[in-house]
Amino acid sequence: MFALLMGLGSISPASLHDLIREKGVTVIDVNSPQSWLKARVPGAINLDPTSFDANDLPADKASRIVFYCSNPMCRKAPGAARRARKLGYANAVVMSAGINGWVGANMPTETGR
Repeated sequence: MFALLMGLGSISPASLHDLIREKGVTVIDVNSPQSWLKARVPGAINLDPTSFDANDLPADKASRIVFYCSNPMCRKAPGAARRARKLGYANAVVMSAGINGWVGANMPTETGR
């Protein structure tokens, strides 16, 4: 919801799952480290949505990057995607469903470190 209001693209859990299988995306979880340890999209890295910089992102600014937080009402992922866009990453989008929507869609998760 907030992604669209901020002029950002949104991707569904199923579409993100396809991109992960194709290895064509960097997935970034902007939830708390505790949430990331409990359940995350496979391969997702955990970043603070307000303090990451270009060194934390792929070197290729044309890379596809998908940010997510907890649910459609969460504003952290859209804010992080917007921050990435300002750093020059034009292909930064949001999985608005968040980890709750990912789990609800019966997608695989990782836990722990």
